[in-house]
Amino acid sequence: MHLKQLILTNFKNYEYQSLDFSERLNCFVGRNGMGKTNLLDAIYYMCMCKSHFGINDGNIKKHGEDFFRLEGHFLKEEKNEKVVSKVIPRKKKSFERNDVQYDRLMDHIGLLPVVMVAPDDTMIAREGSEERRRFLDNTLSQLDRLYLKYLVTYNRLLQQRNALLKQFAVERRFDEKLLCIFDEQMQQPASYIVRARQQFSDSFEPKLKANYKAISDNQEEVGCVYKSKLLTENFEELLEAAREKDRILQRTTVGIHKDDMTFKIGDYALKSFASQGQLKSFILALKFAQYEFLRAEKGIAPILLLDDIFDKLDNNRVQQLIKLILDRNYGQTFITDTDEKRLKEILEGAGSDFKMFVVNEGSV
Repeated sequence: MHLKQLILTNFKNYEYQSLDFSERLNCFVGRNGMGKTNLLDAIYYMCMCKSHFGINDGNIKKHGEDFFRLEGHFLKEEKNEKVVSKVIPRKKKSFERNDVQYDRLMDHIGLLPVVMVAPDDTMIAREGSEERRRFLDNTLSQLDRLYLKYLVTYNRLLQQRNALLKQFAVERRFDEKLLCIFDEQMQQPASYIVRARQQFSDSFEPKLKANYKAISDNQEEVGCVYKSKLLTENFEELLEAAREKDRILQRTTVGIHKDDMTFKIGDYALKSFASQGQLKSFILALKFAQYEFLRAEKGIAPILLLDDIFDKLDNNRVQQLIKLILDRNYGQTFITDTDEKRLKEILEGAGSDFKMFVVNEGSV
């Protein structure tokens, strides 16, 4: 699968831009702040119906405009796929596949698998559990339509349950039977999601270890463990036991929205003991393992987006990473970098097909 053409209208700092891509490697080069990352985010948006960076649609449109539009022409399994997104902030966004509008955005997720590696991905290892759950959900939502459906259902019920707890506090009352209705409805989605996350973790860890060894040149051993109270305890009983605590705190304190993944390097917690170099190597290994997992499960190569991963690396290290990408046949890859001359020399030396786009202030 690959993206043949991308057309942007009023997207971030691009008024209008049409780009035709190589099936293999595409490089966006230029100074920082010119719009290189925005092009990667546009591709990600076409695949996932949202920005990789969690930006509100109102902040995605070009300043002074009232809409943005993206159009992508993909080739997937020898078939052309035209995807169009039309977004007017604060109104329902529209996604079309081959000129037919989706009834639900979730029906598009997984059609065009994508993996993005960006500098802020270190938050997956360093920040709270929310970032690691987002990684789990991003991967599994692209693989399993039912997982995504249950995730949306659970999050909606969780929001409604929390709103009810706040309402009880305002009205100085507590209706346990009403709360139990939400508890019952949350059981099935939570049960399915926990099983899917556990199965993913078991299958994913060997790929993570293998990629870290390749990137770090057989240095430390790494690992990941999925953690959820629902693996060993009944969700209904957990909710019942936490009911008084939930009433006092006015929020739901147990459930899959509290799950986590523990990352280790050697015998230690990654977030506490990893050096900057180890952390960067781990995140690359994590995302490359995610790519390989999606490719194996879906039977097609996802699009790989690499944002500024060569920053502060010497030429030998950049060359090693490029070789790793080419040797493993990662399909269509998009790279951003500030050093046009270095990247061009390395790619020409590797003998791979590539296109290079020079980005300057929202123009390519």
